Amino acid sequence: MCQLQPNPSFANRVITNDPNSMLTALQISFRQAVGIKLVVSFIMESGVRLLLPDLQNAAARGVPIRIVTSRYLGITEPSALYMLRDALDTQLDLRVYEQDGIAFHPKSYIFNHSAGGEVFVGSSNLSHSALVSGVEWNYRLTAERAAEDIELFERHFDGLFAQAVVVDDRWLKDYSLSWQRPGWLKTETTDASKQRPEPRGPQIEALHYLKRTRAEGFARGLVAMATGTGKTFLAAFDSRPFRRVLFVAHREEILRQAADSFAAVLPDRSRGFFQGYEKNIEADFVFASIQTLGQKQYLQPQWFAPDHFDYIVVDEFHHVAAERYRDLLDYVRPKFLLGLTATPFRMDNQDIFQFCDDNLVYEINVREAIAQ
Repeated sequence: MCQLQPNPSFANRVITNDPNSMLTALQISFRQAVGIKLVVSFIMESGVRLLLPDLQNAAARGVPIRIVTSRYLGITEPSALYMLRDALDTQLDLRVYEQDGIAFHPKSYIFNHSAGGEVFVGSSNLSHSALVSGVEWNYRLTAERAAEDIELFERHFDGLFAQAVVVDDRWLKDYSLSWQRPGWLKTETTDASKQRPEPRGPQIEALHYLKRTRAEGFARGLVAMATGTGKTFLAAFDSRPFRRVLFVAHREEILRQAADSFAAVLPDRSRGFFQGYEKNIEADFVFASIQTLGQKQYLQPQWFAPDHFDYIVVDEFHHVAAERYRDLLDYVRPKFLLGLTATPFRMDNQDIFQFCDDNLVYEINVREAIAQ
């Protein structure tokens, strides 16, 4: 078997995003890497989205991935770190350099190949602008031209890595709760993200904890998110692995809006309604009025079996103590049931947590949502 040379189709040593982008150069290197080490001052969602497919492919090949970043100026987005940890799992060792009083500005991408190695060093952090469209200067070193320099970069990386703090669930949760988006920092969007919605900010965090709660064996869970943080889109994103989905609400307006949100996320799946004169139970996504579906005449096998739906969403979950909600929850047996609410605590002190196995998966209040 012939050995691959580092980046044979990308001969440039100077990369300025014009005409060749840093992203293009990195993508070739990711595909050939047997070891990946990245050190950047900050990481943003937009940059993670660009590199994630290649990072996932590398992880699937068993390539170890080490990343060191920082909280420099509060730019690193917690959601970006959640994305990395979710997608790369055990192949990723993610750390944060937190030495007080020491500035942290490195931007280097280090690759080990079967036939040597290479390092990209310059100005590009992990963001869409830095990798594609911004004015950035980077230089590519290869083992055949600068073996000693590459060895020195690796040695310094290993030193930083050893001093850095491991990004585990506890660290990441604390960082997320304390993080405030800098006022001058804009959310970067790409053409692809404009065409089809993708998880953002708190949605990414919630998806992480929903994935984990199912791995821990929970079949029900409650997500409490402030109004305006995209609860319905969150449900659509989380439902993607499931075949048949039921969305339950108490107002037609909510059902229609939910249907539009689900269609935007998963346009190829069929939709139907269960309310009034329409009783569609066979669509991929069924949007049901609790006033209709919650009637005992419909909670019968001749209409649908208890396990007919793989995934059920109950919107405005703080109403769940009402009789028709209770009847529905007593009847159905989905693989997972998600409760959504902005107000998990009722004024009449009724306990709604008992209806989701006392499993509060994720919560973000108004103050935290505004900060992010």
